[in-house]
Amino acid sequence: MADEKLHFINPINFKNWDDYVLTIKNTSIFYSSFWAKVLQQSYGYKPIYVTQFSNSSLETLVPLMSINSKITGARGVSLPFTDYCNPLVSDQKYFETIFQELISVGQNSNWKSLEFKGGAELFQDKQCSLNFYNHVLHLTDETSLHAKLKTNTKRNIKKAEREGVQVFIDNSSDSMENFYRLNCITRKKHGLPPQPKQFFKNFYEFIIKENHGIIVSAVKNDTILAASIFLHFKDRVVYKYGASDTKHLHLRANNLVMWEAIKYYTEKKLTFFDFGKTDLTNEGLRRYKLSWGAEEKLIKYFKYDFITKKFTKENYKENGWYNLIFRKMPLPILRATGNILYKHVG
Repeated sequence: MADEKLHFINPINFKNWDDYVLTIKNTSIFYSSFWAKVLQQSYGYKPIYVTQFSNSSLETLVPLMSINSKITGARGVSLPFTDYCNPLVSDQKYFETIFQELISVGQNSNWKSLEFKGGAELFQDKQCSLNFYNHVLHLTDETSLHAKLKTNTKRNIKKAEREGVQVFIDNSSDSMENFYRLNCITRKKHGLPPQPKQFFKNFYEFIIKENHGIIVSAVKNDTILAASIFLHFKDRVVYKYGASDTKHLHLRANNLVMWEAIKYYTEKKLTFFDFGKTDLTNEGLRRYKLSWGAEEKLIKYFKYDFITKKFTKENYKENGWYNLIFRKMPLPILRATGNILYKHVG
């Protein structure tokens, strides 16, 4: 453990921040300045990243955003709209010191809670708020990866190819616009508002356009059937968003999109293909991710309540009575609802 003091910084205006992040093990795009910029520009969150430097190298990193909401209350979240973001602290006892510093910050900021998406080894026996599955595929070579696929997944890929589905990989604004349209349809199907269009504009401007991600689209007869967004940083790619036209699900375009993305990043010599988080109750999505040969582990979230001064448990936010209402909303109203709500639920 380094002996230098903690610093609270904003990575957006910290010189060469991403170069520092690249030197740390187990990082992903979510620790970068461009992801912080997307969150700040889209939702007005304030970055508060706890850091410790030693001999000009970054030794400790706990990324955090301060959310100030009149609806859900002020709170600190590490990090909003991120599947998981482990505090990068090598020493558990030292993390306790950092946590106490954050408690002081939270009290001064009138936070009602402090939330972490990951870090089970640091919280040890503390009550976790939520559990999720995470699936990661180790990229080797195309032949070995294809051999790991479940029979049904191979069959679905072949069907999409046989049906004449074509896949295109790029980072164009047209592809982002097509994805946004499909994303709105997909979110409505699941009974959830789509993310604000401004979020995807910022997402494109700061990440996709700057070659930190790709959009993979499946097309047949000039019709966009499905599209997914993948983000890459260092040796890891993250499957972040997926959307599809429900009228064409029988063509299995989503399977071909995923396979072409896996092949693309295998050729680029990346090491880890991260499928993101999955709710424990979503057995269908879990089986889908396992069908690619991915390894499964648990992610634990932690939420400290400033009123009770305890770690608390909570319910999964994406399932509830409101899903039925959102499904019945006309799409323009659903989009407007997303524009209003998203900054409050991060």
